[in-house]
Amino acid sequence: MRFTIAGITLASTAVITTLAASPAIAATPSLPAPDISGVLAVQKQAMANGAPGALTRIDSGNSSYRISMGQADTVARTAMDADRRFRVGSVSKSFTTVVLMQLVAEGRIDLDAPANTYLPQPLPDDRITVRHLLSHRSGLWDYTNDMFYYTVPGFESVRNKVFTYQELIDLSTAHQPTNAPGAAYSYSNTNFVVLGALIENITGVPMATHYQQRILTPLNLRNTTYVHPQTTISGSYAHGYLRQDDTTLPLVDSTEQTVSWAQSAGAVISNAADLNRFFSALVTGKLVPAAQLQQMMTMVPVNADGTQSYGLGLRARKLSCGVTVYGHTGTVQGFYTYAFTTADGKRSMTSMANTSNNGTVNTILGGTLEAAFCGTTTAKATTLKTTEGETFTEDIAPQVVRHNR
Repeated sequence: MRFTIAGITLASTAVITTLAASPAIAATPSLPAPDISGVLAVQKQAMANGAPGALTRIDSGNSSYRISMGQADTVARTAMDADRRFRVGSVSKSFTTVVLMQLVAEGRIDLDAPANTYLPQPLPDDRITVRHLLSHRSGLWDYTNDMFYYTVPGFESVRNKVFTYQELIDLSTAHQPTNAPGAAYSYSNTNFVVLGALIENITGVPMATHYQQRILTPLNLRNTTYVHPQTTISGSYAHGYLRQDDTTLPLVDSTEQTVSWAQSAGAVISNAADLNRFFSALVTGKLVPAAQLQQMMTMVPVNADGTQSYGLGLRARKLSCGVTVYGHTGTVQGFYTYAFTTADGKRSMTSMANTSNNGTVNTILGGTLEAAFCGTTTAKATTLKTTEGETFTEDIAPQVVRHNR
């Protein structure tokens, strides 16, 4: 069975909901309307390459677009919908950065002071500053390279384990640094574990409380939680499915875990509506003062063509239509997330596919940015094919090269 909504022909497995107060304000001024058919094409392609399901929510002015397809639970065969909660992975880093930048604004932390000034146990190199940690320029080795070198065995070994911050930091500092402090960008989950330890040490308050009091309650983010070390997700949620390194083997349901291996680097649970509200509030100054926000949004390119850059706990993507969007990507076992907003916060988008350890799906899912922000004039459905021996890396174990098979 097929049906048509607003001139778009959809398969019956897709769900799309549009809520608009007025067609005149459906799109942010100067941006074309979101390309919903383009979003659907991306989701279909992600599923064709191994994702059980996908969801996207776009908030633009007073309009919301909720697009989903596939399955949230492959055993119960529950349909995906765009309101489901999921593990956001490294999007958590932006939440941690907000907490830290509020402490900077309160005069309790100096971004350019040695991190050791604020830590209960010192790092080996006193030259590492708080700013280096926030910008992934500390040179600290990412302990997840060892932990998840073998994807599923590594995950199963820590699925129910509870770590202290210091245990994770010690796993990192057992290695030589990747570079001198400030010398180069090198993405490392260690940086944001150190920041969690730093925040808790100087305040005496758990990260969960900081998130709740400084972000979740003020923004009324009712679907966002930090339950470490509890393993379950409450309410309506999507299961996560981890692809094995031997891709002939079945996906592993990785939904339940402590995420203690990540904590302040990646253990937040949320949904698309809350993430859109969070990033829109962030860039419009509702969470941190202007001086600290400017620091967060001062970007340095991290790829060859300058289309991707990193500030302080915040990514930027320059899209084909010339618009730059701000937010973060997220990878945690079983979930890929893209959550971004325009600089004025007037259009925000979150997309999730419920798999990981699949570089093709992760790349494909990024296509929802073009469809959401650049619209029909530039967003084109691109066919990506998995090539034998094609390699990829992820935010988990970022120095480990994976192979699509």
